Amino acid sequence: MKTIFVTGGAGFIGSAVIRHIINHTQDIVVNLDKLTYAGNLASLESVSDSPRYHFEQVDICDSGRISQLFCKYQPDAVMHLAAESHVDRSIDGPSAFIQTNVVGTYTLLEAARNYWVKLSLDKQQKFRFHHISTDEVYGDLNDTAALFTEQTAYAPSSPYSASKAASDHLVRAWLRTYGLPTIVTNCSNNYGPYHFPEKLIPLMILNALEGKPLPVYGDGLQIRDWLFVEDHARALYCVLSEGKVGETYNIGGHNEKSNIDVVRAICQLLEELVPEKPKAIEKYEDLITYVTDRPGHDARYAIDASKIADELGWKPIETFESGLRKTVQWYLTHRDWWQAILNGSYNRQRLGLQEKV
Repeated sequence: MKTIFVTGGAGFIGSAVIRHIINHTQDIVVNLDKLTYAGNLASLESVSDSPRYHFEQVDICDSGRISQLFCKYQPDAVMHLAAESHVDRSIDGPSAFIQTNVVGTYTLLEAARNYWVKLSLDKQQKFRFHHISTDEVYGDLNDTAALFTEQTAYAPSSPYSASKAASDHLVRAWLRTYGLPTIVTNCSNNYGPYHFPEKLIPLMILNALEGKPLPVYGDGLQIRDWLFVEDHARALYCVLSEGKVGETYNIGGHNEKSNIDVVRAICQLLEELVPEKPKAIEKYEDLITYVTDRPGHDARYAIDASKIADELGWKPIETFESGLRKTVQWYLTHRDWWQAILNGSYNRQRLGLQEKV
């Protein structure tokens, strides 16, 4: 049994990681989350009553409070997922991304290091700082046959990916300079249940259900590698448990799809699952609307996930087709979760919690 800090545990991937740990291990989880707009404790209702789950509302930039929590819980590992992650928001306002992704990671690393140096030698050797990052740090791929490997040079395109690249470098520097036992993972696009509605797949599902336009950037031919979030959660726990200190592991779903093909696949599933449309349209695809491309939009991401498969034995369970069907069905059967976001009631609850801190 380990005690694991999960930063950003009320977010999309973080909540999936916590649900996986509580449901499939005997470990204790401490969820450290600031509860920004994308943090939603409703995503953790299924595990929140577990005696092995604890929640602490905290900003990872708050060094004093973070240090207090290290002393309070004595964690055996940190899984660092807390991050600002929406590319469009980073273009409109990069400051929050620098603060959370760079300064926050630095603050967490320092708190972890100051805690780690005081541990016994045995506990120092077992301690892990697992930094969860993105494939966007690599930029994009022009060669249609090329894949991102763990040796691919960094070439971030957006303020978001640049801030994540900076945080990756900090984590590796704290290993080399101070000996803090760190591991880095870089993952492809995630999708699945509890995904905040501003992201592509949930946005398309919910807009289609309401008969709203389905906005597609540019020509929609940008390619991404898609990974079901529960497969990612399994991979992250596998890396934490079996990965080697100082290593980087790329995690991908082996599912390269253009954005327009993803949107069309969603429309086809909705034709089957929700044939009665909200307004006078013949097909959900009629709602597709091409909009001006965003600045610096990367053309293609594709992950070579052979290292984690060969060395740790992890492979995704879901295909894109099976995962997308599960995702669409989840949004159809969990309307309360996303309607609370759309009508703002979840936000009132979040702000109420913040006022109590």
